Amino acid sequence: MKALVCSDFGSTQDLTLEQREDLEPGAGEVLIDVKAAGVNFPDILTVEGKYQFKPELPFIPGTEVSGVVTKLGKGVATRKVGDEVVGMVQIGGFASQVVTSEYTTFPKGSSMSYEQAAGFAVTYGTSYYALKQRAQLQPGETVLVLGAAGGVGIATIQIAKAMGATVIAAASTEEKLDFACEAGADLRINYSTENLKEKVKELTKGKGADVVYDPVGGDFSEQAFRAIAWDGRFLVIGFASGPIPKMPLNLALLKSASLVGVFWGAWSARDPLSSQQNFKELVAMIDEGKFTPLVTEVYSLDDHGSAFGSIAERRAKGKVILSMD
Repeated sequence: MKALVCSDFGSTQDLTLEQREDLEPGAGEVLIDVKAAGVNFPDILTVEGKYQFKPELPFIPGTEVSGVVTKLGKGVATRKVGDEVVGMVQIGGFASQVVTSEYTTFPKGSSMSYEQAAGFAVTYGTSYYALKQRAQLQPGETVLVLGAAGGVGIATIQIAKAMGATVIAAASTEEKLDFACEAGADLRINYSTENLKEKVKELTKGKGADVVYDPVGGDFSEQAFRAIAWDGRFLVIGFASGPIPKMPLNLALLKSASLVGVFWGAWSARDPLSSQQNFKELVAMIDEGKFTPLVTEVYSLDDHGSAFGSIAERRAKGKVILSMD
């Protein structure tokens, strides 16, 4: 099989394409012929050795794939050869084959292409878990999305709208905000030219945002928390801007607000049945036409450097995909 290999922690530009032996599924596992794989910011952190999970060297990065089941391990009961699936792995996704547990796969759905499906698991899985389980979002509430034009930002906008919320998109350029509004955002804030806290207050008529979704971190996290509503929930997703903010905890006290961590990967491993149910609900939303997963950039595996560059330089709008074809 063909695989993108990390031999030393460092730059994604140092990854090498190699031919490796074909894989075999173990008990309870399925072998997937990978058609496409999603590229995410945590993939870059993993290659750099800066992520929560640090794999042994050498390893194949990549956490989400779409493809066709070609072989079953002993005891597999929920999948069959020929199934078109989305699969989740801790590592190994940037390759022409991957092996994973049958319970970390789910049917692709007839409405999605392989490219759409490959960018679905992490971004939509994270965002739905964040809004449903962690924020317990209710219809009619307001969600402020930071980094609104990125992969998880767009997924959050679409899912929040499907759940009946009003969405405020916050991003650094008008172009990104246009893209976020095309995806369904109701209101917009350019935090390069506008005061985030004051603008949120203005748009919500002084109430503030019921839920803040923050995959960015850095300087705008505190401003967003200062604009949260009474009994609001601030979702800590990640730190794409680099710095990890030091939040004054008196802000949580004054607003009776919650600072809520969102670690979807760990939760899905601890509670795979609930994760499966979330994906069933998401695929049903897509099949019902409530939203369509957006893919904006597709690169060949040979051109992986361009894909990583788009993510690292924060140029990406929507989802970036590596195609094995």
